[in-house]
Amino acid sequence: MGVNLAGPAWSRLGILLYTDGAGMAERDDKEAVSPQYANYVLALLFLVYVFNFIDRQILAILLEAIKADLGASDTAMGILSGFAFALFYTFAGIPIARWADRGSRRTIIALGLGVWSAMTAASGLARTFAQLAIARVGVGIGEAAGSPPAHSLISDYFPPERRATALSIYATGVYVGAMIAYVAGGYIVEYFTWREAFILVGLPGIPLALLVRFTIRELPRGFSEIGRQDQEPGGATVEKAVSLKEVLGYLGSRPTFVLITLAGAFQSLSGYGVLAWGPTFLRRVHDMGSREIGLSLGLIIGFGGAAGAFLGGWLADRQGAKDRRWYTYLCGAVCLLGVPLGALFVLAGDKVAALLYFTPFYMLGAMYVGPMLSMCQGLVPLHMRATASAVLLFVLNLVGLGVGPTLVGFLNDYLAPSYGVESIRYSLLSVNLAGLISAALFFAASRSLRDDLDRAGEA
Repeated sequence: MGVNLAGPAWSRLGILLYTDGAGMAERDDKEAVSPQYANYVLALLFLVYVFNFIDRQILAILLEAIKADLGASDTAMGILSGFAFALFYTFAGIPIARWADRGSRRTIIALGLGVWSAMTAASGLARTFAQLAIARVGVGIGEAAGSPPAHSLISDYFPPERRATALSIYATGVYVGAMIAYVAGGYIVEYFTWREAFILVGLPGIPLALLVRFTIRELPRGFSEIGRQDQEPGGATVEKAVSLKEVLGYLGSRPTFVLITLAGAFQSLSGYGVLAWGPTFLRRVHDMGSREIGLSLGLIIGFGGAAGAFLGGWLADRQGAKDRRWYTYLCGAVCLLGVPLGALFVLAGDKVAALLYFTPFYMLGAMYVGPMLSMCQGLVPLHMRATASAVLLFVLNLVGLGVGPTLVGFLNDYLAPSYGVESIRYSLLSVNLAGLISAALFFAASRSLRDDLDRAGEA
């Protein structure tokens, strides 16, 4: 029995992130959503994303313990944290998103959360590398049902002028989840085995899935822009049916979408490479213990990343109101500024300096996420939003989550005969340079952004 805060008594739609004196966004629709309920939905979806990244990133803090227990190489561990997860995560994302563009997004998110939580707990039962890899594949398939439907729902609860901020708040779940995974994982590994760690972080997602299914209201597509759409008898929304081929053709014909997707892919290659191997780098090069690594990295990623993601969305919405090209300008600038800071992080001579450089590096690296997601949603018609998000995430995660950790692991093994434990420095330095390509692509996207947004609005 779901929570229904809409009805004839509500004659105005107010969808705001805050009660800040700006008033309420008005609609003449028979249905309405209160700003408090919109914020509740955003908060709950944010919490789901936190669990998403706890279950995904707990592996990073456990890499060394798993490697020693199962006798695996760095390359194998890179595949486990990269392609074993990303391949199925990305390929499952598009058909699930197609379902989300037609079906109940809250149900899809709840099912995905239940699956990935169960498979995270099942990872703790693995006795061989192959069994663990299969469990991680299951986590990837479940998590594919998380973000595309959530992006689509948030876009219906929050209007375009506040959407980048809302999506940035949602995106901070990445950093809060990674923080909890690192901090909790650092303590857990001191007192429990890596198998027990997976079970402890996996099981709490099951009751959260029930909360999503029974308290989030499914809105008609485009509710924040055009209010209540024409509906069939019984309240079913009339959707425009389009094939996947049509969606891909539409996206491919929009140069802005192509450019921001490629830009995000190269930036995520650097980001995921550092997320997966950062704890191992600090352990090998700076001789830090698991608890110290988890606390240090976790706090920086959690607070710095969340602050960066929120600030990026807020600045993009603020400056974008004057000139929409600021969405791409901001993304390009933060990617460019992050490259020298990332180099200083991996080349620093002591752990204190490394962590000091890592803080602004990671904060800047988070600022592009909200503006990029907002552009993705604004560049497509209403009935393509979840699929467009899935296509974006398909490329980002296949390159970033798949190639990033795997490439670092391969380079570690390749460079080890020459550099020993120091090889990980140069592996991370190599993937960090991908930020230069990202910056160039984001700046290039500024030339077509306004025209492509206008064409999407007409569609």
